[in-house]
Amino acid sequence: MTETSTSPSGEGSAVTARPALLEARDLHVEFSSRGRRARAVDGVNLAVGEGEIVALVGESGCGKTTLARTLLGLERPTSGQVLYGGKPLNYSSRALRAYRREVQLVLQDPTGSLNPRHTVYEAVAEGPRIHGLPNEQEAVASALARAGLRPPERFFLRYPHELSGGQRQRVVIAGALALDPRVLVADEPVASLDASVRGEILALMLKLRDELGLSALVVTHDLGLAWNIADRVAVMYLGRIVESGPVEQVLTAPSHPYTQALLSVLPESPEQVVLTGEPPDPTRIPGGCRFHARCQVLASGKAAKAGVDDRCRSQLLPVLPSSDDAQAACHYAARE
Repeated sequence: MTETSTSPSGEGSAVTARPALLEARDLHVEFSSRGRRARAVDGVNLAVGEGEIVALVGESGCGKTTLARTLLGLERPTSGQVLYGGKPLNYSSRALRAYRREVQLVLQDPTGSLNPRHTVYEAVAEGPRIHGLPNEQEAVASALARAGLRPPERFFLRYPHELSGGQRQRVVIAGALALDPRVLVADEPVASLDASVRGEILALMLKLRDELGLSALVVTHDLGLAWNIADRVAVMYLGRIVESGPVEQVLTAPSHPYTQALLSVLPESPEQVVLTGEPPDPTRIPGGCRFHARCQVLASGKAAKAGVDDRCRSQLLPVLPSSDDAQAACHYAARE
């Protein structure tokens, strides 16, 4: 299986094929909630290619973080598979230990993820110590330098409170880089940073992709961030991917009404779409298209005029496959 990507620059660069490195295949994750089963992830196919950045976007509560945790091996799927390098993930302690050297998490809040009593050196050295890697000081210095903290020795004995927000996030990234991973899973990596620093961290992630060949899954609610950093984007709603494809294609010509609504809040959007209500309870997922209760196309009468309104309310849409093409799970978009 191969995946493709395009440049996030908006220049329409050539598409290059990349084999899938990290993949979710028909993934389901359920939890017990008030005596019922909550379908947090409900049939997801998603792949991250070698040297590719994929943005996973959607509202809070849509299942993005649960999907990311499952890809990291922190949650076990109810059904379906996580594949790494084409092989199903092994959940034995020894196998997960090796896997987590290669697939590293970058957390949202650097202040909360760094121990205030540990120096920068101790924070970055934690991973190499756990995995028994040789040349600890060399690994720490190299990771800090690659994360943009130079000269690295200057930061060894500093504490988190002595650093700026951007520097703390670079320390978190350095902690992941110290293990020489192949994939980063970044959960809202710039959400807690000032606007002036966000661009620097995004540029750093692009540089790591270009220089080290790192792949990344970036979990975010910010489509502007996805535009600036991602090769491909997957839009998630109520446990499922509802639209995916090359970032330029999805974000300039979105097919799904949910994606259109998310994009409408950007300053440059000509028209704002106000969604009514909240996403449904994942223990009571509606029949038909799971977005139909909030869909502006259905509410406006456009779906009825196209003759698909009954299907929107009653006909279940298939799970989208993992594909390099732009695709959307929408009866209205598929009417032609």
